[in-house]
Amino acid sequence: MPALDVDLLRADFPILSRIVRNGHKLIYLDNGATAQKPYSVVDAERDFYLNHNAAAHRGAHLLAEEATDAFEGARRTVASFLTAQVDEIIFTKSATESLNAVAYGFLNSSIGAQDTKSPFYVNSSMNIVVSELEHHANLLPWQQLAQRTGATLRWFPVDHQGRMNLQDINVIIDEKTAVVALTHQSNVTGAITDVERISKRVREVGSIFVLDACQSVPHFGVDVSALDIDFLTFSGHKALGPTGVGVLWGRYELLEQMPPMLTGGSMIESTTIDSAKFAAPPKRFEAGVPNMAQVVGLSAAIEYLNNVGMFAIEEHEQQLTARALEGLTAIPGLTIVGPTDLKERGGVLSFTVDGIHPHDMGQVLDDKGIAVRTGHHCAWPLMQSMKVQATTRASFYLYNTAHEIDELIAGIIDAKRFFKV
Repeated sequence: MPALDVDLLRADFPILSRIVRNGHKLIYLDNGATAQKPYSVVDAERDFYLNHNAAAHRGAHLLAEEATDAFEGARRTVASFLTAQVDEIIFTKSATESLNAVAYGFLNSSIGAQDTKSPFYVNSSMNIVVSELEHHANLLPWQQLAQRTGATLRWFPVDHQGRMNLQDINVIIDEKTAVVALTHQSNVTGAITDVERISKRVREVGSIFVLDACQSVPHFGVDVSALDIDFLTFSGHKALGPTGVGVLWGRYELLEQMPPMLTGGSMIESTTIDSAKFAAPPKRFEAGVPNMAQVVGLSAAIEYLNNVGMFAIEEHEQQLTARALEGLTAIPGLTIVGPTDLKERGGVLSFTVDGIHPHDMGQVLDDKGIAVRTGHHCAWPLMQSMKVQATTRASFYLYNTAHEIDELIAGIIDAKRFFKV
């Protein structure tokens, strides 16, 4: 397969031509936080508002029909992208909301439960499994569930390279495990989780497997039918799409049994003054007027990714990561916080430099037009486990270039000279 024509792609992203601090052209290496948007995504949202704006599923007039068709067409696009069934795709406002929706499905099935046979039932004799790699979005909902039900929170530790340590998998995941919720790829170390091994153990004990795919779905092909998981979520804004839209995928037979977190609007099949019967999934989980324009924008983003090709994107990011690893590991005093090879890792590189605080490093790089992330990356437990207060993080995407990697390396070397370390 031919290499990406990155120069051609970059023309689709107007922000990449910006001149920023000190007359430097923007080098955007903060894709783990949010990705930039191509014209096609912005145009899709604009077109919806200018020509089709109406409340989807809430009218018989032409605009309402067009809004509904656009909304449901986006659902089909997302389903195809994930190799899922259409009715298994739920639109939320964020991956964080999606993860909370599943956690509240457990909570609402457990507090005052009449049906203790529900797959979402959890009590104080059971346990919930996460890992030290988790972003707070896939940690706090499960902490809260454990505290409110009395369940025990367990976690996989990380090894010295920031990979999930599965040595005690048969002890951590046991017959009392209600749910296993893990990241697919770390937003700090870039380490990719061994989903196949974990899924095999989850199936042995009969628990539910939730995958936070925010850092994987935008960067390489993800097939939910092949992963053997139960729920998956990702955020639109990390996949070239708009902010304000997330995706929750779940196995339909589980969605049918999961109570909703949000109620109201048209998520019901019928209601009286004192009772209601909820609609079938996915409508059950989409209370209120939906985020239609954002969903339409996400559909355009996925079409863009499909046109480029997820395999080509993955290959390009691997080349950038290899170049960055080679250059960064050659800098004296620089430590990679994460794997130092390409085995089962993505295009996220976190590092520290002796004698330079990550915030200072970030400011020096910003003065050169290089946008990186500094801090704890919403992953405090991982920082504590790796014994660092903060890191500098560079994260790559389809529109980044080898030249930008070289500029990052040169910028770090210049920072060392500036701070005389």
